[in-house]
Formats: sequence, structure tokens, C-alpha cells
Amino acid sequence: MNKTQTIGIKLLNSDARVPEYATSGSACFDIVSTSETTQLMPYSAATLQTGLAFELPENHVMLVFSRSGHGFKQGVRLANCVGVIDSDYRGELMIKLKNDSTELREIKKGERCAQGMVIPVTQVHFVQTDELSDTARGSGGFGSTGN
Repeated sequence: MNKTQTIGIKLLNSDARVPEYATSGSACFDIVSTSETTQLMPYSAATLQTGLAFELPENHVMLVFSRSGHGFKQGVRLANCVGVIDSDYRGELMIKLKNDSTELREIKKGERCAQGMVIPVTQVHFVQTDELSDTARGSGGFGSTGN
């Protein structure tokens, strides 16, 4: 069963493109840059415009991720690793990319620069307590379940 959610989107300039899923099995949709060709110098970062503003449903969040091709093939990633776009934000989605490689990289206008996913979220109420329930793992940290 295909379950879809309608998301309001505003194109802020004539170069903006409505995000699309590359395949029917894609978890994330592609986001393209509307900035002029941007040079990413080695070990530097640059901010790209997308020309997009979203109206996310209440109790949803948009998570923005690096493109795997950028990371594995070019050494380029999101500067903040994962972007979090809250449902009450109505400004332009901006993408800041970081070049971790020793080579100059370019991001052209209209090129895919990131990918996004919209998911439901639950806000929680925290209750301070002196005791937590026991589990098999307990307080075992890094590597406690194996290599």
C-alpha cells in the first residue's frame, strides 16, 4: 500500500524545482541548488540556495542528508551532517556543503545538492526520576554488545 502525505511547497525563484524521488523505492527526495555555480575549495564550505520553502504538517520534521555520491565519490557532505527543518519554519531551505577532500569541487545550478525525508515526530514530556527501569544491557556503552 502506498501511503503519501501532502506537503505545501513554495517556489521562491524561477530556478527552483519541486523535489522528486529518483526511484519508486527512494526513501529521500532530491533537492537541487538554485545558486550559480559554486566552487567548494578544499576543506572549505559554501551555502547553497534551493529556492524552496515548505509547509510541513504539524508533528512532522524534514531531515536533510548528504547525497551518497557526494560523500563516497567526492568527499563532500552537509556541513551540519543532518539538517532538521521544523514544521513551524517557513523560510528558504538552505544547504551548506563542506568539501573534506584536497580537490576543488563544483556544484552547478540545477544540480542535486542534498536529499530530504519527511517523517512524523512525537514531542515528549520529561519526568525527572531517581531510578530508571532495568534492562539486559543496563548502562553498557560503546562496544558492550560486541565488536
